[in-house]
Parts: sequence; structure tokens; C-alpha cells
Amino acid sequence: MERTDGSSVQIGALVPLTRPGWVEAGRHLLAGLELAVRDVNDTGGIAGRPLELVVRDTAADPQRAAAAVDELARLGVAALAGEYHSVVARAAATRADALGLPFLCSSAVLDALTEQPTDWVARLAPAQSHGWRIYADFLLGAGHRRIAVAAEPSVYWASGARVLRDHLASRGGTVVELDMRALAPAAVCDELVGNRATALLLLVGHPEPAVSIVKSVRRDQRLAEVMIGAPAGQPEFAEWARSLGDDGAAIPFLRYLPERLGPLGARVETALRERLAEAPSFVAFEGYDTVAVLADVLRSHGADRARIAEAWPHVVVAGTRGRIRFSRVPGIGVRQWAWPPIQVVDRDPAEPDRFRVLHAG
Repeated sequence: MERTDGSSVQIGALVPLTRPGWVEAGRHLLAGLELAVRDVNDTGGIAGRPLELVVRDTAADPQRAAAAVDELARLGVAALAGEYHSVVARAAATRADALGLPFLCSSAVLDALTEQPTDWVARLAPAQSHGWRIYADFLLGAGHRRIAVAAEPSVYWASGARVLRDHLASRGGTVVELDMRALAPAAVCDELVGNRATALLLLVGHPEPAVSIVKSVRRDQRLAEVMIGAPAGQPEFAEWARSLGDDGAAIPFLRYLPERLGPLGARVETALRERLAEAPSFVAFEGYDTVAVLADVLRSHGADRARIAEAWPHVVVAGTRGRIRFSRVPGIGVRQWAWPPIQVVDRDPAEPDRFRVLHAG
């Protein structure tokens, strides 16, 4: 039910809920957004008015996202929230900037979320260059100097490969790029042997070809010592464990959670677990924190779009994962939380539903 009579304060939510979007990530993001809206309304709403989400499915389609931003702007939403896929978030941010509609991006990490600096867009997720450099430090600390990346064509994967290559090259590491348009998953194994790589990073879509690559490498006796990694976080979700079973364990990935959740984070974790009927991912916490920030801004600055955007530099909000503030970071065109907690974790081979923290940034 979408009210347009002014009785509620509306936030537009952009979420991938159908394929080819990462549906599981979208479900967790939406659960976090919805739980926070419920908590806001249980504590008086926005100056007595209920907060309401107007949800649009982006399906990982940049054009669909841009059209949704246009529609939500016409409907009169005060601000936009959400999105998981970086390339989609970039299209939404570009459109929001053009329309003068505040957008708080929850989960997308691409550094160049907008081509030019903007005051309309802020972001909770860490920039890719920051998180992936921490991942590169983890690789070096684990003794990996010859790294292969299995990559598909996309701005996001190309950007990640560049961050890894630059950071590792300055510290004596090398990155060999395997073009997954030209290689079958089984052929990746021969390339790893030929390049004497000690680590393979999956810069590819899930479930395919990621699942097939993992299975091929795990079954190749020559590659028993090769570490598989997934900096983009594919193993965070239960679907990964269901698809791969024991093969999906011991694959390090980036996760944006602290070592220990504080009282708010612990309470939200319990509520999210109940809502999702499974352990919440870090993406669900990003969703919750997005609404927590927007509700704080709406309460203190009202629902005028320009005033919301002007409020980004003044935000100080206790989120589920730490104190949230936005600043200008060199090379990043949007207001950025610098930085959320970052971990490198994997699924424990002895207990694949349990995560081991391997490195903290």
C-alpha cells in the first residue's frame, strides 16, 4: 500500500529482488530496511508521522534503476535508500544527483559512484579501493605473491582487479587475469598450474560461473594447495553453502562487521534472524543502518530534499556497527562513511555455518 496523501514520510528503496539480481542479497537488504522502519515507527515515527518504504525491484538492471528513481521522485519520496549492485547504484546515484533527490547508498562499493562530486549522495559501504586493499594485505600476510583472478567483464570487476594489481605490485606481488569469456571453468585449472599461482580470486557472478570454478579447482589434485578467495563476499550468503557444501568453506571474503556487535547491533541481529529465518548477513545490517541515518536526518532537518542533502556532513548516528559520520574522502565523489569495520573471514571447514575471522582492517 503506497500512501501519497502526505500522511506518511516516504523513502524510496532500491533493492534487487529478482534475477539476474542477487536475490538473496536483496532479501537481506530489504529485511534490514524494513526492520529499521518498524523500529522508527515504534518510537514515534518522524515527528509523529509514520515512516514508509516505497520499494522498487532493480533486478540488477541500471536502466530499470534509473527509471525507478524517476518514478520515486515523481511520487514525492523524501530520499532514496538501498541498492546492492555497484553498477546499478551508479546509475541510480547519477539520476538522483540530476534530479536533486538525496540518496543514501547502502551496499554498493564502486569508488566512482558518481562521475563528479555531488552533495546529494552519501554512502555507508566502504569504497572498493579501501576494502580490497585490506584484502590484498591479507593475501600478502598469508604468503601469496602470485595471484590469479578469474574475471568477467564489468566496471566493478575491472575496478577490483586494478586495486589488487596496483596494491600487490608495489609489494612484490603479481596478478594474472583469466578472462572468463574465453575460458571454461575446467580450463582455469590448467592456467593456474601454468602460472604457478598460489591463490585464485573469483571476480565473477554467482552462482555461475563461480560455483563451477570452485568445484573444478577443488577436484584438481594439482591445485590442492591453491587458496580460492572471493573478495566481493559471495560466501557470506547461505545460498553459497547450499550450492557448494564443504567445497564452499575456506574461501576468504570481505565482510563489513565489527569483531563484536554492541548492544544495538546484538538486538538488531536477533530481530533480523527472526525475520529472515537464518543468520543475517552484513548486508542486512547495512540496510538497517541506512534507515537509522535517514530517520535521524528527517527528525532533525525535516523532509525537504535540499535540507536532507545539506545534513550529510552533520550526521552522527549510532549504527549497528559503530558510529556513523560522513566525510569527503579523496577520490570519492560522494559523502562517505570512512570507514565501517572490515573483516576478512571464511566459512570454517569443520563447521561451514560458522565464520572464522582471518584478518581485520
